[in-house]
Amino acid sequence: MTPSVAVTVDGGLVTGVPDRALAVYAHPDDPDISCGGTLARWAAAGCAVTVVLCTRGEKGSLDPAADPSELAALRTEEGAAADRALALPARSILGFGDGEIDEAQLRARLVGEIRRVRPDVLLCPDPTAVFFGNHYMNHRDHRTVGWAALDAASPAAAAPLYFPEAGPAHQVGAVLMSGTLTVDAWVDVSSTLDAKVAAVTCHRSQLRDDPDAIAAAVRRRGEEAGRQAGVGAAEGFRYLRLAG
Repeated sequence: MTPSVAVTVDGGLVTGVPDRALAVYAHPDDPDISCGGTLARWAAAGCAVTVVLCTRGEKGSLDPAADPSELAALRTEEGAAADRALALPARSILGFGDGEIDEAQLRARLVGEIRRVRPDVLLCPDPTAVFFGNHYMNHRDHRTVGWAALDAASPAAAAPLYFPEAGPAHQVGAVLMSGTLTVDAWVDVSSTLDAKVAAVTCHRSQLRDDPDAIAAAVRRRGEEAGRQAGVGAAEGFRYLRLAG
């Protein structure tokens, strides 16, 4: 059950490319914002990347007249365009409603995904990151997905008596948590920052500012993270080693 390739952290930089990576996020734009550069870099290096979205994204609008079904369909199209920008396979959608995730049900589903994909590395939100200063509280869906993903990875997916119907047990080697207040690992995305910018700006339904301004902001944040990591551009994570 030990992963064949385990990423490590050397001087704060994540080194190595996993054979298989599983990214689990709540909403259609979350993986692109959180780790799009990392996924694109690993995929280009031969990693088999699987992206799983937990919700349909049908409530992601401030327009009271918006039709939830139409919005969900639009956001699925935007996600497909983002996959093309990052050169990734089509993402899977588990289909929970926004704000309606049942954590126990989700944990069971994610155990199945982990045992199916058998990833070396799991990427997910950091559920412990709740308050960002006094101006932002992390979305409930992000926190719920983060906890469910972590609990699915350890101990459930690795212990055969949990959810035996989900297939043979699998031990995830490492977890990279995004959206964290405790960054201790960076992935160099200098070569894929352009792809990340293109992917994020595919989510036009979520861009309340000019797309060019959003693109500039994504680029600026990547370069700021890069300066902290000592590279051209980076994405920051909280690193958890489970095996290997």
